[in-house]
Amino acid sequence: MKSLKQLFNRAFLFRHVLPALIAGLLLAAAFPRFNLAGFAWAAPALFVFAARQRTSPFLLGYVGGLAFWLATLYWLLLMPAPGFSVLGWAALCAYLALFPALWLWLVNGPRDGDSWGGRTAWALGGAAAWVALEMLRGRFLGGFPWNFVGASQAEMLPLIQLASVTGVYGISFLVVWTSLSLFLAARMIARRPTSRFAWQSEIILPLLVVVGWFVYGQVKMRPAEATPSTIRLALVQPSVPQTLIWDENANAGRFQELLLKSELALETHVNKDTRPVDVLIWPESAVPELDDATYSAITNLVRRHSVWLILNADDVLPREHPKDAYDNDVFNAAFLFNPDGKLAAVYHKQALVIFGEYIPLEHSLPFIKYLTPVTGSFAAGTEPAQFSLGTVRTAPLICFEDMFPGLARSAVKDDTDFLVNLTNDGWFGNSAEQWQHEAGAIFRAVENGVPLVRCANNGITCWIDACGRVCQVFRDNTGSAYGPGAMIADVPAGPHGQTFYHRHGDWFGWACAAWAALLAGRKLVKRRS
Repeated sequence: MKSLKQLFNRAFLFRHVLPALIAGLLLAAAFPRFNLAGFAWAAPALFVFAARQRTSPFLLGYVGGLAFWLATLYWLLLMPAPGFSVLGWAALCAYLALFPALWLWLVNGPRDGDSWGGRTAWALGGAAAWVALEMLRGRFLGGFPWNFVGASQAEMLPLIQLASVTGVYGISFLVVWTSLSLFLAARMIARRPTSRFAWQSEIILPLLVVVGWFVYGQVKMRPAEATPSTIRLALVQPSVPQTLIWDENANAGRFQELLLKSELALETHVNKDTRPVDVLIWPESAVPELDDATYSAITNLVRRHSVWLILNADDVLPREHPKDAYDNDVFNAAFLFNPDGKLAAVYHKQALVIFGEYIPLEHSLPFIKYLTPVTGSFAAGTEPAQFSLGTVRTAPLICFEDMFPGLARSAVKDDTDFLVNLTNDGWFGNSAEQWQHEAGAIFRAVENGVPLVRCANNGITCWIDACGRVCQVFRDNTGSAYGPGAMIADVPAGPHGQTFYHRHGDWFGWACAAWAALLAGRKLVKRRS
């Protein structure tokens, strides 16, 4: 109650709440589509500044966190389910705001009497705590690994090569550590304005590390002497509105449009270039239903053009001990058809979207399903898959699975040539969501040292090389990345070297989690004593 009373105090509002709100909005501006990446290096420092004098850190972290998430996830309001979109946006943001609130409570500002070593340890511990909470957010309740602070630096190509060693968590750590060091430097200037060099000791260590990683990144990104072989892909972006996807009466028409775009991409390209397309790729939700007529049309298409096809559709399988003929599991699946028109492989999506693909507590609290736009739950797959395209191998991911570092890492094997993600972000109109999704996905390529191909319903269809460079983005005749059409891409098919992160996983993230646990334990012990 005391914190709530403080919130309505005018002095408290301007001295603490306003800086917390600005911190959250600055952090939001670091992500697409503003892409002001430098703001991410200032936001954590401003959070700490807002809670100076140890004033209500949890409350102020929550206020700033709520501002950040409401701003960056505004696209949830664009879902074609008005009641659920407002409720989902508010509930998700209210939950996610707990993470910056916990971080600010845990960090809680350096003590005035701390030595340089003590202040440095505080800044490092604050960065570790941020990473630990990102690790938790990416796993708890199925995980929501969206807009990690490191992902805001997706366009800083030399810097993000660090992800090949630490994963995206290393970038988050470096940004927050530098930000907290800047806070210490600013505080030193305010307290010792006549000392010209006192503040430099606060920032020199993270500055050297940042410069060192930039140099390493530049070296790592140098082009290889040997030109690798490539595989030619045709990526179709149908740009079907979500309302039309839900309309069963429109299924036949939109499938014919998909076939037409595919034929046009394959035939037009062959007329312009003697090299044919090797693989045709359709995005998530492009195929309305994999029934007999659809199956026949698909097999005719791939045989006629002698092309591999990767597509997404539902896969219905009977349960282990079915009660009746309708007792089935339904999977969100990726299918591979070979050039002979035969089904060659299937992958079942493992990471399901809460309230989008499954309803929690559906059997215990059945009324919950009436609050969501879905009427039932998908079953979750249990393992990754490898699609063999002759001598080339790809690992499929579906929807936002390319946002999960660990899941993408488990999908990439020693002989995987590239990752392919099939997604439908048309739920959220033409918004920043597509670009935020792409920014997060960039790190899966860097972490695992393989290219990532993305085929989307309405953007962003593109391919990203092993260093995180977005090499090609589909745009329609008007220049829009959201419109319909197709893109031909020549993607390197190996060889690709294994990265340190791919071999060892989230070693850095777990080390930060252990450090944060020690900090939290020490804080709780002090509160009890």
